[in-house]
Order: sequence, then structure tokens, then C-alpha cells
Amino acid sequence: RRSPSVSPGDPFDKPPCRGCSSYLTEPYVKCAECGPPPFLLCLQCFTRGFEYKKHQSDHTYEIMTSDFPVLDPNWTAQEEMSLLEAVMDCGFGNWQDVANQMCTKSKEECEKHYMKHFINNPLFASTLLNLKQAEEAQHNETAIPFQSADDPPRPTFDSLLSRDMAGYMPARADFEFDNYAEWDLRDIDFVEDDSDILHALKIAVVDIYHSRLKERQRRKKIIRDHGLINLRKFQILERRYPKEVQDLYETMRRFARILGPVEHDKFIESHALEFELRREIKRLQEYRAAGITNFCSARTYDHLKKSRDEERLKRTMLSEVLQYIQDSSACQQWLSRQADIHLQTAAILQRFLSRPAGRRSAPPLNLTGLPGTEKLNEKEKELCQMVRLVPGAYLEYKAALVNECNKQGGLRLAQARALIKIDVNKTRKIYDFLIREGYITKA
Repeated sequence: RRSPSVSPGDPFDKPPCRGCSSYLTEPYVKCAECGPPPFLLCLQCFTRGFEYKKHQSDHTYEIMTSDFPVLDPNWTAQEEMSLLEAVMDCGFGNWQDVANQMCTKSKEECEKHYMKHFINNPLFASTLLNLKQAEEAQHNETAIPFQSADDPPRPTFDSLLSRDMAGYMPARADFEFDNYAEWDLRDIDFVEDDSDILHALKIAVVDIYHSRLKERQRRKKIIRDHGLINLRKFQILERRYPKEVQDLYETMRRFARILGPVEHDKFIESHALEFELRREIKRLQEYRAAGITNFCSARTYDHLKKSRDEERLKRTMLSEVLQYIQDSSACQQWLSRQADIHLQTAAILQRFLSRPAGRRSAPPLNLTGLPGTEKLNEKEKELCQMVRLVPGAYLEYKAALVNECNKQGGLRLAQARALIKIDVNKTRKIYDFLIREGYITKA
């Protein structure tokens, strides 16, 4: 029987012959009944019928040799092992060095054989695919929130975002932390004439360096596992929780390194559920205190509660009016101002509701208290509210368009858009309004 040897490389890696203690060279004989350890004999001792203790010359045996084909009839098992060791030593692609180390095959033969049987072999490809799928299935339950394949942002050096991301370098999938730990070792050199104290001091410095390396790796792992590299993205994820859970998240962040990423998220999610259940229990207790026994009555209770809150707000507004009653003129001014606000709001709301259904637009701008509002007439106020333009800016745009129209004797829409660097739709509305009211004329 023939089987591959224990180590087909250097013969000094094999144990010596048990008969003559010489180093074994292939082929040699292994006793199939003795061992462990294996009982090995060279061919000379085997032919002499060497016996030792329990080993007898009539025991069954195996001939150990690698001189047989495995993947290719022209390549022996010894050459296959030599090829793999040469590629490992010289690196993939350095086929000339691989051939020089093997000595039995040419550069082209090494490259062709390796690519055919170890790279493009469908059997190996399917095996690697199965291993990869098994590894993915194994790590599926322990997913890390951040991965370098997410293509994180590439901020400019020394910017605020770069500092927030711990100096992360996307091209290297690494970030800066304690980068000067190696400086303590740059001048250390172990020489034979060092004293014991100096030698111990140098060893201590190396131990300190090792501890700094461990701390560096530990902190990097915490930052990477918990997704803290892109801090802004992490903060956006935090805002999905209510305020009390956010406060808890901020408090418990220092314990994240103890729990791990998945356990920490489960801890926060469980407390978020607890807050939600407490809020729901409090709402049900309020219903029970009010004598409500079903959810239909609860909806009616919520509607009436909302109405009571609105009435309470109106009474609060009425208390503001009472402080003006002592001064009749101030009371009249406040009432007229409130009436104008209500009339304008009602008119705008009526025009908004009369529009055909389409894309939802932004609500009108509230001009109350904005500087320059008193300089506008009612139509200009309406324009600023609908276009959502502050009165001061509108007055500047109006003056610029009127002056340009007086210089040119007329104004086109394209000239107005070139003069006012705002949204083109707003410019069109301002231009049409000034034409309609007679402030400017078309060219």
C-alpha cells in the first residue's frame, strides 16, 4: 500500500529510522500494527527483518512514498506539495522564483498547473463557496452595525466631520488612535554589553508598548463594532427614540463596551418598550379613573379632552386681553391687530382651499412682527404670504426691478431673473405682480 508521507519536504523533518537511526528518505516502511508513535524503518533495516520489543518482522506494513500522481499524471504528490510551498514562500505570480525553488518544473508548467488545478478547479471553487456561505451563516446573527464596505463619507483632513469620525481613513478602513506609540521604541537597541538594569528597562518599555497596542486594538474594536466611526449617522439613529429613551441611551453609553453591540441594542430596545408600556398603562389608568370601561368611550373621552384643552388655551388668550382693558387705546389697537390677523388668515385659507387638488404646498408665511410689514399694502402682504418672502427682501427686490425698468424703459422676465438670484418661480410671481399693479412695464 502507498500513502503520502508525513512531511514530503526536508528529510530532516522526519523522525529517524528505529533500526539504524539514519534520516529517512522515501520510500520507507511504516509498521501498520505498532504505534503510536509510528514505528518507521528504512528499506535496509526492513530487508534485514529488524525487530524491536513488540515489533515483529511479520507485522503488516505500509510503504510511505509520495511518488504517485494526485491531480495530474505528470505531477507527483511530492511536486504538488513543493509547488504549494514555493508559492507560499515566493508569492503568487512570481513563477520564475517558484520554478527555481522547485528545480523540477519550468516557469510555464508551474503557472499552468497552479491556475488549472488550484484556481480554476470547479471542485475547489464549490468548496470555497460552501465555506464562505457557512461563514456568512455563522456570523449572520452577530451582525455589526458598521462595516467598511458601507463606503463611509470621505471628509477633508482636519475638518469637523473628520474629527467627529475619529480621523477615519476610508481607503485604509482604519482610523487614527495613539499613532505615536512606536516612538518609544525607535531608539531602543538590545546589545550584548547592556547591564541587567538597562536590559530590564528596555524590556519594560517593550511591555508598555505591547499594552498600548492592546488598548489601541480594544478601543478600535469598540468603535467599529458599535458603529461610532460615523458619529452623525449614529446620532440620527438615536433620534428615532423618544426623549426619555435618548437620555437613557446617553447614560448607558459608557457600558456599551461591556455588553457588546447586539446586547447593548437589545438592552436599549427593551427599555424603549418598557417606556411605551408605562405610557400605555398610564393612559389606561386615566381612562379607569374617569370611569371608562371600553375603547369606544375612550375615543370620545380623547376628543372631549382635546376640546377642553383648546378652550383652556382660549381662556389663556383672554387673560392677555384683560391686561389691556385698563388702557382703552392699547385695547383698541390690540383688538384691531387681532382682527386683521384673523381676516388675513381666513382669506388665505379660503383661497388655499379653493385650489384644485395637486401637490401639497407650504403654508402661508406669517408676517406678524416681521420688519417692513407696515410699509406694504394689503395686496403686497398677500403676495409675501403666498410666496413666503419676508417684507424686507420683497422691498429690496421691488426697488431693484423698478430702478432697472426706469433705466431700460421696460423689463423682461429674463432680465428680472438675472437681477434677482432667487427661485425662478418666486421671481415669476413677483414680476407678474409688479406688472399687474403697474409698478413696472414689459419691454
